[in-house]
Amino acid sequence: MTELEKKAREWLHNRGVTPNDIAELVYYLQSKYHENLDMEECLYNVERVLAKREVQNAILTGIHLDVLAEQRKLEEPLQTILATDEGLYGIDEILALSIVNVYGSIGFTNYGYIDKQKPGILGFLNDKSTGKCHTFLDDIVGAIAAAASSRLAHRAAHIE
Repeated sequence: MTELEKKAREWLHNRGVTPNDIAELVYYLQSKYHENLDMEECLYNVERVLAKREVQNAILTGIHLDVLAEQRKLEEPLQTILATDEGLYGIDEILALSIVNVYGSIGFTNYGYIDKQKPGILGFLNDKSTGKCHTFLDDIVGAIAAAASSRLAHRAAHIE
């Protein structure tokens, strides 16, 4: 594991997100399409996505911006936009789409669906009452789950 990957995983952990949390999202997205899907396979695909440099870069960038917003260290109007997770901002989704793109177009539909549903860890990350800013992180986590789901779907298609 590279230093970059270690740091990205550490930052996810420090923000309360584990690979297992993301694997649960993969299971949520894919269980109805794969009869014998188990959490081990979901976790394996999450681990493979987390090993990608593009994903690690997105994690570090997004989390750092969230932390700066929490610490109120950004200039206005960006400070307010990130602190309130303004709906029309959209850059958080654009960063997330860089992750989704790693495994093809099926990731777009997975990402859009999970971003609207907000199951599992995504519900926690979107809870504004925690005092934490997760403007970027919720989208990054959803995108990792969508990419891992896409990876799983592509691999299953080859097996069938």
